[in-house]
Amino acid sequence: MADSGDGTDLPIISGPVEQTLSERELVAYRDFKSDLLQWLLHLGKDPEHAEGYASATVRQVSYKVDTFYRWIWERDDQYTIAADTKDADEFMMSLICSEEDYSTAHLSTSQKCLKRLFKWRRHQRGEEVEWEPDQSFSHDLSQPRDFLTTDERTEVREATLEYGSIPSYSSLSSEQRDKWRIHLAQRFEKPKSEVTPDDWNRANGWKIPSLVWTSLDTGLRPIEVDRATVEWIDTSNSVLRIPKGESSKNTDNWIVSVTDRTASALDRWLDEREQYSAYDDTDALWLTQRGNAYNSSSLRYMLHQLCEIAEIPYENRQMSWYSIRHSVGTYMTREEDLAAAQAQLRHKTSETTMRYDQAPVADRRDAPDRME
Repeated sequence: MADSGDGTDLPIISGPVEQTLSERELVAYRDFKSDLLQWLLHLGKDPEHAEGYASATVRQVSYKVDTFYRWIWERDDQYTIAADTKDADEFMMSLICSEEDYSTAHLSTSQKCLKRLFKWRRHQRGEEVEWEPDQSFSHDLSQPRDFLTTDERTEVREATLEYGSIPSYSSLSSEQRDKWRIHLAQRFEKPKSEVTPDDWNRANGWKIPSLVWTSLDTGLRPIEVDRATVEWIDTSNSVLRIPKGESSKNTDNWIVSVTDRTASALDRWLDEREQYSAYDDTDALWLTQRGNAYNSSSLRYMLHQLCEIAEIPYENRQMSWYSIRHSVGTYMTREEDLAAAQAQLRHKTSETTMRYDQAPVADRRDAPDRME
């Protein structure tokens, strides 16, 4: 607890953080948070006149900062407190695109709390950090976000084949294999001496292609990636069979089509999945490297990595996992109709699907010529 000076104790670390970090990481993070909270309480509001924030405000900042760092740790699969303004922008975008449908007030509060974190780093630690957030939350957040173009969908699909891949074991010399063993030891968090040829196969596996290709076909929401099980997969008919209650926001069973190439990738992944002990006691279709479920932030990070491989600019775009879903809705509506898009996206009402009834910018640009 942190002493506010007025008899009010503040929690330094939230329960979820304690459950996330190791003992040594907790010690380091507790020291970091204690310094932050003390400064906020006594100096944070106006450092020059030694005026601090009210205890209720500091309590709010404490919880929001914990949420911010937990998001970073899960996204990067490692502990750090070295967050920068780009991380803050990405975190805010993850809230905007979250399944939780946060209110504008919640988003605004989260942004203010992060600003106070960067203010402390600037005044107390002398760091040159000045955060100018990308959003003001004054616009309508209910409209579809940025989406992948048809070319970008192809590029992302192809980038999955390069994502995390390494040269085949048989193509390497003994010296080259030794160097790659070091890489794989770090990647899979195991001693170098325990790296085997099976780890080469694992590095070049079908988990990421099957996950991304399925999402490109069906527009899986992050919560659906989390909930997906092996029972959903029917590769013989090239469909997903999503049970009632498992497809977010719906109450009906859904049969959703996938392409034959996606069905093939899923078949390969199901065979490969059997070889990993992380899946021994779960029917989860996909898990992260650490055996956790994927969420909005980890999926968004993956998409950004794929964009970098494909050389797709995303810095000035609202690029999240929903960009894939929105591309499915936009182009399914364009190529088929609203009814087909509604079924593929698992919408309860056609009104929701009608948001995607919009021509892409490139098509609108050519429209005057086509209307001649």
